[in-house]
Amino acid sequence: MMEAQAGVALCFPQLLNASCIKPTLPWTGAVLLNIVLSLVSLMTVSLNLLVIISVSHFRRLHTPTNNLLLSLAVSDFLVGLLLMPGEIFRKTSCWVLGDIMCSLYFYLSCNIGIASIGNIILISVDRYVAICDPLHYSTRVTVTRVKVCVCVCWLCAALYSCFYTKDVLIQPGRTKSCHGECVLFSDHLAVTIDLFLSFIIPVTIIAFLYLRVFVVAASQARTMRSHVTAVSLQVSVTTKKSELKAARTLGVLVVVYLMCFCPFYCYTLAVDSVMNTSFASFVLFLFYFNSCLNPLIYALFYRWFRKAVKLIVTLLILQPGSCEANIL
Repeated sequence: MMEAQAGVALCFPQLLNASCIKPTLPWTGAVLLNIVLSLVSLMTVSLNLLVIISVSHFRRLHTPTNNLLLSLAVSDFLVGLLLMPGEIFRKTSCWVLGDIMCSLYFYLSCNIGIASIGNIILISVDRYVAICDPLHYSTRVTVTRVKVCVCVCWLCAALYSCFYTKDVLIQPGRTKSCHGECVLFSDHLAVTIDLFLSFIIPVTIIAFLYLRVFVVAASQARTMRSHVTAVSLQVSVTTKKSELKAARTLGVLVVVYLMCFCPFYCYTLAVDSVMNTSFASFVLFLFYFNSCLNPLIYALFYRWFRKAVKLIVTLLILQPGSCEANIL
């Protein structure tokens, strides 16, 4: 066996037959791949950090909807800071961080992903109430209630992740075939349950809510066109236009989410429960890439975000009273 392994680079040469073989990619290909993925990770962290600073700093942005966007930005920020680098390291080099860190990475992947899905559902509910029941929106959806819902969302994500990853948390390294690899694994039953709880049911809820939102939005748009000349309705019309624009923006966010998440869940259902192939890594990174696209959507559709970024980049937020700036 030692002769068969002559000339083959091992992760842990001292372990001989128990060691994994180092990933073999052409040097130029490996460098290019690492550069591209690292840039995506850096951009994800930077853009979401801008969203976090914007919503946290400017008081005029302390609205229920923006608090939900803040929670989503936090989960996206963690994806770029922890999960993307972890996946790059896991697939392009030997895993030298040990079995416990591998299990923790698996747990964080599940926790942050579920929290993102929960945030998307909360955003959909927020838009549903704002468009379909606008008269009661300000009393039913308050900043305090939204913060409580966000905390419950993250708590449920943490508890659910404990259930989903309990096997690797109890016995780290149980699924690896050799030293130097980190395999993301769950049994078929857990994968099936996860498919329903974290994809099929949330997607059904989101699709139903947004179908209702756009039906009502179309009705309201017709109403606004027929009353747009009435002076007494100008404030109401302006408010409705603002709500409809927010609904369209967040609708784009949900569509992008579905485009990025569907391949991952379809793969886990169609293939097996082990995420250790090149295509598996691709759909997983596409899953993570959604976190980079969300702040780009804000920049494209939200003028307040562009104004906030300008103030942050030029360091004007360091001036006294900058938190009171009118950026809406």
